[in-house]
This record gives sequence, structure tokens and C-alpha cells, in this order.
Amino acid sequence: MYVIAKKEFLQLFTGVKSLIIIALLLITSYYSAKFSTLLVSGIDLTAKETEDIHVFGLLVLVVLFGQLFIMGLSHDSLNRELHERTMRFLVSRTSRTSIVIGKFIGIFSFWFVCITVSHIIILIFSHRFDLFIFSQMMSLLAYQIALTLFISILIPKPALTMFLGVILGLLFPALSFWLTLTSNDWFSWMKFFNPYYYLNREDLTFLVILLLAGMLVGFTHLLFRKREC
Repeated sequence: MYVIAKKEFLQLFTGVKSLIIIALLLITSYYSAKFSTLLVSGIDLTAKETEDIHVFGLLVLVVLFGQLFIMGLSHDSLNRELHERTMRFLVSRTSRTSIVIGKFIGIFSFWFVCITVSHIIILIFSHRFDLFIFSQMMSLLAYQIALTLFISILIPKPALTMFLGVILGLLFPALSFWLTLTSNDWFSWMKFFNPYYYLNREDLTFLVILLLAGMLVGFTHLLFRKREC
């Protein structure tokens, strides 16, 4: 499990797409922290909004484009190995459970490092580290990583998951916000499976997102057990 997680983690730091996304996160954090107070000068904000204004740019980036970024980098994390027949070598050396969890830990660790460094940049300018917002971001990313792995094992062709990743990455935030706000009885119940619903609260209910992520990892493992290598 550790070897798989380490390999996945290190691989994500290579490649042009990874470097572009890392640069985008860091640049957004820098400008959000340094110039946020200037951009909102003259705008009436609550005390809580004023405290969180430095991290607003990074938060918007993660909420709106987090799924797109994760799908762009990891859409083929599992089905690439199956498609290229390299998964049989992993299965012969370790359990399928270790493969799924190792992949998840490796991808999560990559994003944990990226978001942590981004928050350190914000901390330098704002002199404040908001552990609550940081935890919310990481719980959302955990869900998005789990969803990405689930789609990667559900759809066997890497090229198809790449295309679907772009579509899902763009539509997922819009659909999630709509489910959170809709009063339609046919769809309103779906908000309880929507991570964005739990991000709107100023309490620890965002931990439910981790439960949803765990369920997706469990479904991924079940599908993987039935898949031929």
C-alpha cells in the first residue's frame, strides 16, 4: 500500500498539467492573500467574511474547479493500469484493497501538500491560518478524489474517462449548487449525497463529506474485485 501511494504521489508532481495546476494554486493564493483587502475596499463585509477574505480566492478555485483538476490528473489512475495490463503485476504482489487505498492515499497526499503550501503563502500575508476552511477544502477534495477513482474503475477506457472528466468537472459544481438550492421534491433528497450541501454550514457537519468519500472508495473496491486483470 505504501509503495503504491508513494508512486502515485510522486507521479503527480511530474508532467506539464500537474505543474500548471500547482502554479495556478500558488499564484491564486499569493494574489488572494496580498490584494484581497484592496479588491473589496468599500464593500460591506461581516466580521467573519473579513477574516476569511484572504483565503477566498483559493476557496473559490477549489470549489469550482477542484473536480476538474483532479479528474484532469487522475482520471485514468485505475483504468490505465487495467487497459495496459500492468494491473496483473500489482495484483500478484498485493491485495486489491491495498491498491485502491494506496491510490487514494497517494492522490490525497499530493493535494494535501498543494493546499498546505497554498495556505502557508496565505498565512505569510494574513498572519492567520483558518483550520476550519482548510479542513473543509480537504474533505471536499477527498470526496472528489474518491469520485474520480470510482469513475476510473467504472469506465474501462482511459480516453473516455478523460472526456467525461472534463464534462463532469465543469458540470459537477453547477449541478451540486442547484441540488443544494432546489425545492423540487423529486430532486431535493439528493442534496444529502451532495458534498456542497455540507459546506454551507459553519459547523462540523462537513465531516459527513468524508463519510461519503469512504462510501465511494468502498464502491470502487467492490467494482475492482469483480474486474478482470
